[in-house]
Amino acid sequence: MQRLLYILMIGILCYSCDDGDVFEVTLEFDDTFETCGSLVLFKTKDSPPESLSIQLQGRTIDEFLEVGDDNVFTQTYEFSSNSNAFNYRTYSTAPDPDFVFCNDIPPANIDIIVDSESSSGTATVTTILVEDDDDGIPADLEGRGAQAEDGSYPDAIDTDNDGIPNYLDVDDDGDNVLTTAENPEYTEEDGLANAQDTDNDGIPDYLDNDDDDDGIPTRDEESINADNNPLNDVTNPDIGADYLNDEVMISVPATAFIEHPIQQTYTISIFVENIQIPNLTQDELDFGTLNDSSITNDTRIGEPVFN
Repeated sequence: MQRLLYILMIGILCYSCDDGDVFEVTLEFDDTFETCGSLVLFKTKDSPPESLSIQLQGRTIDEFLEVGDDNVFTQTYEFSSNSNAFNYRTYSTAPDPDFVFCNDIPPANIDIIVDSESSSGTATVTTILVEDDDDGIPADLEGRGAQAEDGSYPDAIDTDNDGIPNYLDVDDDGDNVLTTAENPEYTEEDGLANAQDTDNDGIPDYLDNDDDDDGIPTRDEESINADNNPLNDVTNPDIGADYLNDEVMISVPATAFIEHPIQQTYTISIFVENIQIPNLTQDELDFGTLNDSSITNDTRIGEPVFN
């Protein structure tokens, strides 16, 4: 009799382990997420077919890009039954994000096995904006200096005094020739040791407003095409543009600066806390960073002061 009772107890335990209501879930997804629609943020995987999603009511992705003076945006959103939501779902087959999350009316043939919504918790969104002139020279080597508490760089060097510091300036010396066109020749091994210096005065061309040392500012050497572009004024093709030829000393004063685009990169990340989903083994989650270059990459035009 005792042996039979033992066998029955083992059977009951085995049955409980197979019961679909008794399971544990650990959220293991890639470290990026996507977005679409009325601010649905989601991530999916094929094996096993699962998804995580965050829906923030009355919000837009543009809100995340409204960084402050310190180039940072941060906001915490609470999940509730009638507002923002955090969902974990499983499917019979791998979910297609375009159909599951990016349609106003999802197709009827989506086979969702488990759809669990957190009864509480928060999602903290943090955006960090990094700006750069994309000239191939690291910002720290362009005199950016130390960062202040407000996120600014008060000691940043501005060689041409145009109001745009060198680390954001596509034309550091204000000669209307892009820094990249003046061959700074930066490498990790040699730094800027091999930067082009046409007149050998110890000042590399990208910081020298008179590259050939003929007394005429580079941006004013436009005797052929007065279009604020010294690159296309060439008297002697064997030497190159007139601003590199110290035998040509004709001055046609420039009237404006060339356009100054500044590259912007936004890193949008989300951290979820106090998750309350049945059988979930964790209560917080690094949701990852947004993977959408059409949102996270942008360009603004700097407004240099012509002098």
